[in-house]
Amino acid sequence: MTRRRWIADTWNKERTEAALTGDQAAHLARVLRAQPGQIFDVVADGFLHRAEVKSVGDDEVTFALHEEQEAEVALPVHLLLAVFKFDHLEWAIEKATELGAARITPVLARRTEKHLSQAATKRVERWRRIVREASQQSRRTDVPEVDDPVTLKLFLPTVDANLKLLLAETEEENTIRAALEAAPANGSIALAIGPEGGWTADEMQLFRDSGWQHVTLGPRILRAETAAIAGLAIAAALRN
Repeated sequence: MTRRRWIADTWNKERTEAALTGDQAAHLARVLRAQPGQIFDVVADGFLHRAEVKSVGDDEVTFALHEEQEAEVALPVHLLLAVFKFDHLEWAIEKATELGAARITPVLARRTEKHLSQAATKRVERWRRIVREASQQSRRTDVPEVDDPVTLKLFLPTVDANLKLLLAETEEENTIRAALEAAPANGSIALAIGPEGGWTADEMQLFRDSGWQHVTLGPRILRAETAAIAGLAIAAALRN
């Protein structure tokens, strides 16, 4: 039987003890009615352990950490997501986490609606909770980093990846599959997904100037969240 997995909120330096606090502790204590002696999988400091419940309280559940377990590594993909309608964006963030994305950067694009740009900063903590919950649900041993929203012009020069791919509606020949297959198998990847309406001409030029390859997913025009998941799924299939 597969054990329930949790990502610890705190742990000691030796990684012999760990704890869940706040909402996680309350859920384990009140909903799942955890008892001392029960065994779970617990991730502490990025390492997966078999763990035994030591004590249960509404605000904290503590564990004794036992042997370290074998765990999969994250997909080496940094996903740049232009900010679009929050319900669709949050679905994309959740699914990108399940597919293994290592880092997610919300980008304020020229065609991001003004009210979304203004509200994005206030949503970041919610997005970070989403990736934490999705990481546990999908049995990851890490939690993707979610950056604060940033403008494309400021952020592009800082992106460090072996392969930088821009999904572009205007590209018709160079497929994402071909670009991935031509690149070193163990290299890191950055993947950029535009807003509703696509990137503007000057944004496309910024990508070119920063060494990004324009690629296509095929002849159909996909919604932004669909394109993000399709791109990550292809990367996962070719890199795992």
